[in-house]
Amino acid sequence: MGGDVPYIDTYRQVVRCFDDANVVRVAGKIDPVSDIETIDTELALADLATVERQLARYGKAARAGGDKEAQRLVTALEKCEAVLNEARPVRALELDEAGKAVLRPQCLLTAKPAMYVANVKEGGFEGNLYLEAVTRHAAQEGAPVVAICAMLEAEIADMSDEEKKVFLADMGMEEPGLDRVIHAGYALLGLQTFFTAGPKEVRAWTIHKGDTAPQAAAVIHTDFERGFIRAEVIACDDYVACKGEQGAKEAGKMRLEGRDYIVR
Repeated sequence: MGGDVPYIDTYRQVVRCFDDANVVRVAGKIDPVSDIETIDTELALADLATVERQLARYGKAARAGGDKEAQRLVTALEKCEAVLNEARPVRALELDEAGKAVLRPQCLLTAKPAMYVANVKEGGFEGNLYLEAVTRHAAQEGAPVVAICAMLEAEIADMSDEEKKVFLADMGMEEPGLDRVIHAGYALLGLQTFFTAGPKEVRAWTIHKGDTAPQAAAVIHTDFERGFIRAEVIACDDYVACKGEQGAKEAGKMRLEGRDYIVR
């Protein structure tokens, strides 16, 4: 398991949901739910090893009674150990914000929200028993499922924007599968994008839904949050329709927002 894996915010499993004799299947049969459970077991075992190691490290201090922080951590870790031994992920625990905060430095993998990407054949988006099985499995924990066709995605990747638009329309698709995966990931993590625009460039920034203007400014530079007074705001659609900042100003589409403004 890669060294960066514990520091992710979420993880997605890509599972095979198609039959094809030309694509070798090591296990012999197609069973995407079994594939998911295999990965889940590996993640749970990794978490259990972490939990047991931390319990051994902090258990003595917690039992001595003087270290309140150690007591809180051990209490939370013992709950994690219990659910992991029941073959359930840590995210199945109903923890308050304090409980989540004390566990966050442990970087437990099964505490992260999960999503599933079902790889189907062309024409395999409807009436696909494998996809239906994955959807039922994911529904048990409220995880999103995005169905894509990797073969189509490979074709789309080499197309121009105009060719891509025509191709997607012919296939009855509104957007590429990769875009749908990104949108699902953003929704799962409660993220959104805002843009800064100048004469030479437009940049996209990722923030959490509900962030205020100063919090959004801090993503660009922490000094901007401390010195924030107000922001000049233009709706993205208005910016495009008015062909830039000057046109939006002239059309009265720019407004000033203060520190309490929730970025949308």
